[in-house]
Amino acid sequence: MSEKTGFIALSSLRSILLSSFLLWGTAARADIGISPQVIETQVQRGQAQGTITVRNGDAKEFRARVYSAPFTYDAEKGFQLLESSPQDLTPYLQFSPRELQVPGSDERRIRFVVRFPPSLPDGEYRAMLFTENLEAIMQEETNTTTGVTLRTAIVPQVGVAVYVRKGNISHNLSVISARYNPQSNQVQLLVRNTGKASAILEGEWTLKKGEQEIYKGRGIDSTVITEAERYLTVDYANKLEPGEYQLSGNLGWGVNRTNKIPFSVKLTVP
Repeated sequence: MSEKTGFIALSSLRSILLSSFLLWGTAARADIGISPQVIETQVQRGQAQGTITVRNGDAKEFRARVYSAPFTYDAEKGFQLLESSPQDLTPYLQFSPRELQVPGSDERRIRFVVRFPPSLPDGEYRAMLFTENLEAIMQEETNTTTGVTLRTAIVPQVGVAVYVRKGNISHNLSVISARYNPQSNQVQLLVRNTGKASAILEGEWTLKKGEQEIYKGRGIDSTVITEAERYLTVDYANKLEPGEYQLSGNLGWGVNRTNKIPFSVKLTVP
């Protein structure tokens, strides 16, 4: 008796893991780790350098290529890779090695150096530094009703966001407004950064309707890049009843998030 396989589809999926700053692709390997996950540094005499550690938590060896790419954070969509950018760090970024071979339960280091020409304007320059597995991971999933088997080739990636700053620059943050997204049942806070440096923020939220406290909590780290806006999502996904609400709290930044910007805004749920 022959086995029913139906239609076999082959597709390619790239899954990127970036801690709380970027996470998607539920099938990506969780046994590949990278640290630190974000690097913020200042050039000294036109140069900056650092080290990234890639860890293999699996018993099986893996090989990966290393490459860089410019990126941004869109107000609505969040993380996005770019073809080019005025803040692109990649022309000034050198790293070694460009291919990694990491034995099982072991780690390897990537060293990088940034060199800015004296004529480069002051500002922040940024790039993602990725490691991408050279061998795809195959997964199969069969629909028990139709008998169709879907085969997916997954190419896991892990990446570090590298921010390098030139000159005496800083961020300048302000809270603009809040809104309710009925599709996701989430409250979102619009934050504007008019400064020349990006800011990684952690929100502390209190949501009230009149005197009734609906929710109090702490959000994940989110980046608001230089001269841009971004919606930060309050981690409360229950449906809200129509009416007037008040969202207040602090946006923390810096070491241990000890620097705080207080805010209090109103929003309407239709």
